[in-house]
Amino acid sequence: MEVLTVPLLIIILVVLLRSVVQVNEYERGIKFSLGKFNKIMNPGWNLVLPIFQSYKKIDVRTKAVDVPEQDAITKDNVSVRINAVIYYKIFDASKAILEVENFYYAVSQLAQTTMRNVVGSVSLNELLAERDKISTEICKIIDEATDPWGIKVENVELKDVSLPEEMKRVIAKAAEAERERAAILTKAEGEVEAAKNLAKAAETMATTPGALHLRTLSTINDVSSDQSNTIIFCVPVEVLESFKAGNAEKMIKKLTDKE
Repeated sequence: MEVLTVPLLIIILVVLLRSVVQVNEYERGIKFSLGKFNKIMNPGWNLVLPIFQSYKKIDVRTKAVDVPEQDAITKDNVSVRINAVIYYKIFDASKAILEVENFYYAVSQLAQTTMRNVVGSVSLNELLAERDKISTEICKIIDEATDPWGIKVENVELKDVSLPEEMKRVIAKAAEAERERAAILTKAEGEVEAAKNLAKAAETMATTPGALHLRTLSTINDVSSDQSNTIIFCVPVEVLESFKAGNAEKMIKKLTDKE
């Protein structure tokens, strides 16, 4: 009797050891009894009877999935290539196993089709200028679709948007033309401002006694710094009044009459 008891105890001990399953803190276990869902096993040691029961572990940590580069056409018929990264985690391990065959593959495929659909609904300018908005829209759509699978999509980031070489050249030319336009406008605004200031200065000198004299002396001082310049001027400055259009004509007429 004792001889039979020892092997039996060994067999029972081996069965018990093989029946103990360790579930780590970042995992959840799905237990099946005779092929039917039994319960979710929490972190720690759990008992799973061989033959009668089986289990499957699910990692519930946040996963980062690199979505392969996709060809897409924008709303204004521009062909682009886009890729993204999607962050998601499982909030219900049982649904992730019971409701979808392979949630890794399913989420990746859903992300690819959603990216193409969303890009097709926006123009190229919107795609380049509003990446955050488009990423949020993609995240919202995927999250709603994966909710029945027990998956929570936390974020979607568009990594890169590649354009054809012809489109790159067109955009570069457009940017250059825009810069030239801005430069011309800035120069024109400067000329308008300068003209206003000159008009204001001329008005001030015309209405202020002695202002023209001071300006003339200042100009003479600036020009006289170069010895190669020859300066002819009249002092007092009032002599210049005789050279105005009306006075000049009178002087010429007088000289002609005398002759």
